[in-house]
Formats: sequence, structure tokens, C-alpha cells
Amino acid sequence: MTRDAPLVDGHFHIWDANVPISPDAFYKPKGEATVEQALATLDAHGVVMGVAVAASLHGTYAEYLREALHRHKRLRATAIVDPAISTRQLRRMRDAGFVGIRFVWGHLGEVPDLRSSEYHALLRRVADLDWHIHFHEREDRIEPMIRAIEDNGVRKIVLDHIGRIENPDGIHGDAFGSVLAAIDRGHTWIKLSGGFRFPEPRLAAELAAELVRATGGDRLVWGSDWPFAAMEDKVTYADTIRTLEEWVPDPAIRRKIGGENALRLFFS
Repeated sequence: MTRDAPLVDGHFHIWDANVPISPDAFYKPKGEATVEQALATLDAHGVVMGVAVAASLHGTYAEYLREALHRHKRLRATAIVDPAISTRQLRRMRDAGFVGIRFVWGHLGEVPDLRSSEYHALLRRVADLDWHIHFHEREDRIEPMIRAIEDNGVRKIVLDHIGRIENPDGIHGDAFGSVLAAIDRGHTWIKLSGGFRFPEPRLAAELAAELVRATGGDRLVWGSDWPFAAMEDKVTYADTIRTLEEWVPDPAIRRKIGGENALRLFFS
């Protein structure tokens, strides 16, 4: 068990050998990452609850997540959905334990138009359910995407992996400024996660430190990103908790990020 571990892991992935892989998946998993393996990992490190996040590898397939939620009430999940999904289908997902949807568009040259009638309907349904939308995007698209989501009535927006702001300008750049402005408007949260995916870990640490300084820990949550897709041999779960301790040296603020904030956002 890791000392002073977070209460909630707000970002990890699960699948078994039967979960279909999307044709445009960015890599093929080396093996399974089952819900049983995930929960054993959380338990071994003293993490009590978790959010199983939809992986781009599996597209809109969500049945494995649904079954995991049915069997493990300590979990919540998010899904990737077709924009034409019905209100009835979304309500069934809510009742099963889903708490949000994910946009995984960072690899696309052009993103769908969030102001189209199709996406307006989807975003209104998400808002009506009081769900969150989470994503990480190219730096120049973060601000317009957040604005479009807000303008469609969604009041919970979450940026994965510190927004993946990898520009050397870091905390002095326009993208980071737009993130701080979004937090100030009251509808955006940031996941302190995925620092190992940055080309320069120093930059991730600087972004995290400035977010903590600017917010006092409010609107920040933590996630491990287990099983560390495409980097399985380079990162351990304990590493991600140690990184959080380095980014957030104050134990009280860490408890807020890994507990109070996550419970309010994902489990309330």
C-alpha cells in the first residue's frame, strides 16, 4: 500500500481479450487490462474508488465497462458515444453508473462541429444528465472546444492529462491561459495525470504546480492512466502516485485533489 494514497483514481482503462479493437486504434494492446486486474492494482496501493475511462482503442463499444459497473459499485465510467445516441440510451447508461462522455479527437486533422445540430442535441442531453465531457486536444483547439461545449449548456468539462499542453511556452502560453480562464468561469476541471506522456516531464511538473498555485487545489483531480497504454514497460502505478506527491507536496491539497474533488465530480 502506498502511503497517503489518493482515495479516487479518476482516470484508468479496462478491457479484456474479447473487447473489439477499433480499426484506427493508435496501437494494439500487449495483453489484457481487466477490471479484476485494475481493482487489484488499486487495492494494492490503497486507492478505494475509480473511474474507468473510455479508451479510444475501443471506439463506442462500452459493454465491458457496463458489466464492470454492474459488478463493482465502487466504480464509475465514461463512454465514447455516437452523437446520434438517444436520450433513452444515455439514461440507461446513467443508471448503470456512467457519469460522462469522452471526445478523443486530438489525432484528427479536423474535429466535428460542436455547434452543429447533431452535436447540439448530444451536448444538451449530456447537460440534462449533469454529466461531464472530458478530452485532451491540440493546444490551439482547447479554447474554442471549451467555449462550444459551454455554449451548449454543459457545466462539467474535464481536461485529461493536464490538457497535454506540450508547447515550450508552458504556463506562459495562450493555451494555458485559456485553461485558467475556463477554470475561473466555473465549469472546467483538470486531471493531474499522464505526466509521463509529455516529451519533457519538467513541463508537466511546471503546469501542475501552477495549476495548484492558481486554484489552491480546487477543480483538480488525479488519475493514474493505468495500464499506461503504449508505455506499459516504462511506468508503474506507484510511479504515478509518487509523481502526484512531487507535483503537490502539500498533503492537505493532495487529499482534496485525490478525494473531495473527485467524489464531488464523479460520485455525487
